[in-house]
Amino acid sequence: MNFKHLATLAVASLSLAAAADVMDRPQGIKIGERMTLKPYVGLSYTYDSNVNSTKHRRGSSIWRVNPNLDLTYLGDNWSLVGSVWYKYNAYSYTPSKYNSSSYGERLKFDWADSKADEAGWRVLLTEKFEKISQDDSIGYGNNGRGVGRDRKEFTGDGLVERRLNQYWHVATLANYYLLDYENGASYQTLYGWKRAVVGGEIGYAPTKWTDFIVHANYQWYWQDNSGSGVLNQIGNKSRGYSLMGGIATHATEKITYRLLGGWSRFDYGRSHKIDGMTYQASANWQATQTLHFMALATSYYQPSEYQLGTATRVDSASVGMGKSLVRGKVNATADIAYRREQREYSFNNAAGDYNQQYWTGRLGVNYTLNRFVTLFSNLEYQTCMAHGRNAPAAHYGNYNRFRFTVGLRLTY
Repeated sequence: MNFKHLATLAVASLSLAAAADVMDRPQGIKIGERMTLKPYVGLSYTYDSNVNSTKHRRGSSIWRVNPNLDLTYLGDNWSLVGSVWYKYNAYSYTPSKYNSSSYGERLKFDWADSKADEAGWRVLLTEKFEKISQDDSIGYGNNGRGVGRDRKEFTGDGLVERRLNQYWHVATLANYYLLDYENGASYQTLYGWKRAVVGGEIGYAPTKWTDFIVHANYQWYWQDNSGSGVLNQIGNKSRGYSLMGGIATHATEKITYRLLGGWSRFDYGRSHKIDGMTYQASANWQATQTLHFMALATSYYQPSEYQLGTATRVDSASVGMGKSLVRGKVNATADIAYRREQREYSFNNAAGDYNQQYWTGRLGVNYTLNRFVTLFSNLEYQTCMAHGRNAPAAHYGNYNRFRFTVGLRLTY
């Protein structure tokens, strides 16, 4: 797929959309009274200054086709929301090596037999699968680098909540996460892992403005290290637990937040014990009808994806805003994200004595031409800095990368 083919497809699609009747037509395809399907396809061009995210940069143009199908089904007291997507990337630089496909799907089921502030039950189930190619962005979150960083990810979450009365509520929760790298010869091996979590939460809300929460969970980890002599001495199984307390509710009618802090323990490879203070925080502020702010922060322990026999502490935070302009036709977004990975323990103490810090910033603008066509552009900049006595700058330390994207989305 090259520029000529994409341009031809874009012009033909725009012509069809412009010729259609776009007035007062509901978006999507209605099936019965409850189901809506929303198909769309995105066409875009990206310039990437560092396609491999390495110290020695190599830029490339990327042409992308991204079809997607969203589904919504609304029951009497439940809903099912999902999507399936595919993405094909065509590179101007050595296409036979870099051209790639990504695909994925997600589902969310939400059921409740009462309103949020009334006594009753709620069940929330979500799952997501993605096969991700090498053109990672902040949205994917794992900072992959090139051909050797392709991977599969699966996430499943479940929550059962019982609101006993206007003051007390309890919940049980479960999570499963799978990270499977498709290692190749171009880069050093990365190490995936699996995690299972079970936990519970109890809350007391004396007023609508205040909700005190105690949260606890227990975790199991299995690291992908088969055939490794180093890890055979440590073991590929780890355990952990967390106990946190805090507050979560409305500060005002327009501000919501959740702040939890406490203690976590991580028994890495059943041979080394790590513990420390951890936290979870989120906040939303709908400042006006057209201006929205959001902030997130979290910390946790996990096996290292980059180095055998190593346990890592991850601290991450992000802030973002969205602004609607020109009667809702133009939407602008901006966000900044920070991630720090600190080696807490390494079987090879000398090699593991370093940390990595990632900063990523994005600016985006969407323009809704009509109900069929949306034009979009975004600019993303990322930098990685490795610090410490043995920072591996030659492989994955100290690089910079920026990407600029323009495109259009055709929606039925």
